[in-house]
This record gives sequence, C-alpha cells and structure tokens, in this order.
Amino acid sequence: MGHIQKKHFEVLDGLRGIAALAVVVFHFMEWIAPDYSHSFIGHGFLAVDFFFCLSGFVIAYAYDDRIGELGLAEFFRSRFIRLHPLVIFGAILGLLGYLFNPLANPAQHLGGLKIAGIFLCSILMIPFPTMSSTAYNLFGLNAPAWSLFWEYIANILYGLVLCRMKRRYLAWLLVPAAAGIFFVIYRSGSLLGGWSGGTFWDGLARVSYSFLAGLFIYRCGWIFINRMGFPALAGLLTLAFLVPFSKWNLLSESLIVLIYFPLLIVIGAGTRPEAWTRRFCNLLGQLSYPLYMTHYWLIWIFGDYYNSRHPAGRELLLIVAAALGVQLVVAYAVMKLYDSPIRRALSKAMRPGH
Repeated sequence: MGHIQKKHFEVLDGLRGIAALAVVVFHFMEWIAPDYSHSFIGHGFLAVDFFFCLSGFVIAYAYDDRIGELGLAEFFRSRFIRLHPLVIFGAILGLLGYLFNPLANPAQHLGGLKIAGIFLCSILMIPFPTMSSTAYNLFGLNAPAWSLFWEYIANILYGLVLCRMKRRYLAWLLVPAAAGIFFVIYRSGSLLGGWSGGTFWDGLARVSYSFLAGLFIYRCGWIFINRMGFPALAGLLTLAFLVPFSKWNLLSESLIVLIYFPLLIVIGAGTRPEAWTRRFCNLLGQLSYPLYMTHYWLIWIFGDYYNSRHPAGRELLLIVAAALGVQLVVAYAVMKLYDSPIRRALSKAMRPGH
C-alpha cells in the first residue's frame, strides 16, 4: 500500500459524534419504549460497532508506520492517557448519580463495601456484573464502559500482534469474525449484547469483526475520494440506527455491521467537509468520547422519573431535550476542564526520561 499522507479525517470525527448522540438517544428510548421494535431508534446500539470499526481504521492510520519506532510501552502509555481519564471520571459520575439519585428505590441500595468494590473494579476496568438494579451491567456504575473494556483488549492485541499482521492474514481472520456476528444474531435475535454478564462474549464477537475490518480498510488503502460531504454521510449513518428492529435482524444487522459501516468509513475518509461544517465536525469529534462516557448517570435518574411519573407528549419531549442538553453541557465541561488538561499533564509526566 502506498504511503497515505497524514491528515485529519474531520468527517470521520463528525460521524463519531453523530454515533455518540445516537447512543444517548437510544438509551433514553430504552425506558420510553422497552420493546425495541417500538423504538424509532431501535438500532442505536449499533453505534458501538461503528465505533469499533472506526477505531481499527484510526489506530492503524495513527500507529502502523511508527509503532516499531515508538515501542510497545509508549504505545500502551499513549492509549492509556487517551482512554483512561474518562473511564475514571465516568465511574465517579456514576457513583455520585447512584448515591444521590433522589428517585431511587432505597431497598435496592447496596452496602458501602460492595459499592466500593464495584467502583474500584470500574476504575480498573475489571468487569463485575453484580448490580441487579442496573441489569447486571459489566460496569454497574457506568454501563457504557463495557465497550471500553473491549477497546482496551483490541488495543492490547494490536500492540502485541495485529500491528505486524499482513493484509492476507487479516482477511482470513475476518471470515471467522464475520461468522461470529452471524452466530450472535442467530442465537440472540440481535447484536444488542456485550454489556452484561450474561452476554459478555457477544462483546468479543462485536469488537473482533469491526476492529479488524477497520484495520483491513486502512491497510488496503480503501479511501474513496468523493464530494459527498458531512451532512449526507451523517444522514446515511443515522439511517442505520433508524432501521426497524424486527424478525429480519439477522439480515439487517449483518449487512449494516459487515458491509455498511466499513463502506461509510471508506467514503468518510475520502471526503472533506465544507468550510462551514469543518468546525462542527471537529467539535462533534471532540465531544463524542466525553459524551459517551459521562451521559449514563442521568439516564438512570430519567428512568426512575419516567417509571414513577409516566410523563408523555410534550412534557416527555421537553424532559428528554433538557436532559440531553445537560448531558452535552456536562460533556463539554468535562472535556475542557478535566479530560484535555489531565491528558496534557499525564503526557508530560509519563514522557520517557521525564
């Protein structure tokens, strides 16, 4: 593959932000329409598969040509600095939300020692699906952290093995990985799992195919130069989340994850945003990870409110809009006041030879 000039993929950043917003809206709708076939964004959970595929592409793009020079320790250090500050902050927010949720059922509160253990496991990224009140999430205080667990696994395997793997071997690995996607959907009816103790291994299937596909796309040089632009691609990505949840999930989810998402990345990497959307794409990209890792504390509070008060119509719409606004403000504040400064400080403190 010819050398690809290093640049910033602004449109892919923007699409990451759209996917993060889809996850948040999907989580609200899980309370409003527990039957996913009645949710207008019933496939919002597939945003995680898009994240995994995009991550594979971006990791290969950022490190393939320099990981040998960089070294394994520095690669792991850089990924830790990028990912872990928000893992910790998300766990802290989740703990505060759990302790001070005014609408929670006191009977479901766990003892202080158990909560301390759950919190410790959360910041150390050790799955501990023990909280019945949070549906036995792998990380009960901050449910979305389950995908970060698998992101860490993928990053470790990249540093140890995948960074040196040739395209033809990646292609062979994609075959059983795709079979794993089919198997999970056939067995469970959808790719929704991976977040709970009972569906733990579904997460491995989901990250295996999509992360490998992202690596493969980059190493094949599959970047389709086009003028489609960000708004059109954002619309196409959103359509995947709006596909009805139905008995045809084996077909629809397989096509979306195996073909459609990789294709969107091929196209997104080859299009440039119009001048008026470039800053918007950058902002969406910067907000995507903080929003993803800091939104769930409010989802549980909303769920308790919805189940006790049963708001509907305009009232419900206003509540969700206000809650989403709060989540975006929190994500922006966390990005500016915590994540960016702490990553700069860690980068300086953990620099080799410091």
